[in-house]
Amino acid sequence: MKIKISTKVEQDLTKVKNGFNERLFISLSPPFPKVELNRYDGCEPGDIVALSLNFGIFKQEWVSEIVDQTDSEELFEFVDVGRRLPTFIRKWKHRHIIKRMDSGSLIVDDIEYSTPFILLNYVLYPLVYFQFIYRKPIYKKWFRD
Repeated sequence: MKIKISTKVEQDLTKVKNGFNERLFISLSPPFPKVELNRYDGCEPGDIVALSLNFGIFKQEWVSEIVDQTDSEELFEFVDVGRRLPTFIRKWKHRHIIKRMDSGSLIVDDIEYSTPFILLNYVLYPLVYFQFIYRKPIYKKWFRD
C-alpha cells in the first residue's frame, strides 16, 4: 500500500531540515498507540529509531534504519525502512522529503507498507493514513515563521 501526504510550511528548506530532530519526532506521535521512544540517532544513513508501541493490552517493538539521504539546494530527503516491525506489518519504507518552494517548503511523507495479508493492508490503510494526516497541523505549527 502507498500513502503520500504533502504539507506546505512557512520556513525555508534549511530551517525545516534542521528542525527534523528528536523533539519534532516526539511531537509527531499520535495519541494512539502510545509511543515510547527508545532510541533516536538522527536522519543520516545507518541511524536507528527504535520505538515501543503500547496498544493497551499489548506492546510491539518498531525499529527503523535510515538507509539513504539526499541533500541539495532544492531537496532534502531521507528514507527509513523497518528492520523490526509489529507482527501485523511485514514491510515498511518511509521517504521523508522536504522540497524548497518559492515561499517556504513542502514536506512530503511518502509511505509504502505491506502486511502478511492483502485484506489487512486495506484494513490498516485508514489507521496508517490517520497517523500521517495527524502530522499536518504539527508541521505547520512547528515550522511557522
